[in-house]
Amino acid sequence: MIRVLLADDQSLVRAGFRALLDAQPDIEVVDEAADGEEAVSRVRELRPDVVLMDIRMPRLDGLAATRTITGDHRLDGVKVVVLTTFELDEYVFEAVRSGASGFLVKDTEPDELLRAVRAVVAGDALLSPGVTRRLIAEFASRSKAPADAPGLAGLTEREREVMALVGIGLSNDEIARRLVVSPLTAKTHVSRTMVKLGARDRAQLVVLAYESGLVRPGWLG
Repeated sequence: MIRVLLADDQSLVRAGFRALLDAQPDIEVVDEAADGEEAVSRVRELRPDVVLMDIRMPRLDGLAATRTITGDHRLDGVKVVVLTTFELDEYVFEAVRSGASGFLVKDTEPDELLRAVRAVVAGDALLSPGVTRRLIAEFASRSKAPADAPGLAGLTEREREVMALVGIGLSNDEIARRLVVSPLTAKTHVSRTMVKLGARDRAQLVVLAYESGLVRPGWLG
């Protein structure tokens, strides 16, 4: 059973998400929070698998709450999915850099929301390749200049290549076809790269690819 916590200051939004999620045989909403402070407190108490986190909330906003949750090693198993009203929200890239596993637009289709919740628990990317290419390039172009990334020195040439392909939004299957390897081999390379760099998930690997300069903003492969 996938345990979900809803964090949004609009009760109607929470009610809509709860109705959809609780109707699934493999998902249950364990609690709700109306602001960031309450969200952090309830996450520490309940340890849900996924937090659907609104950005704009009173007392403590979603970005600060996300940083608090992802910065607590005791909560390593908790995945945060940021909710945003606009697809090109200026906070989205910062949210991923803060440790969020991805983001969803609030008016996303119900099937997409369910797929996203299940995907993040499985460790997969929440963003489709097309969305990754468009949005990450957009926000990476506004981020700070490439920083030194000593961890890259520990990667093999193939792992750096795989990291760059993840950075431009390719799925494991697409990486496998590009490199002429099996999907399992591609997945293994991605997993090893994440471990070596200490990346919490695939979304953070994308951010590291841009911040290190391994991928250039606007390069879509």
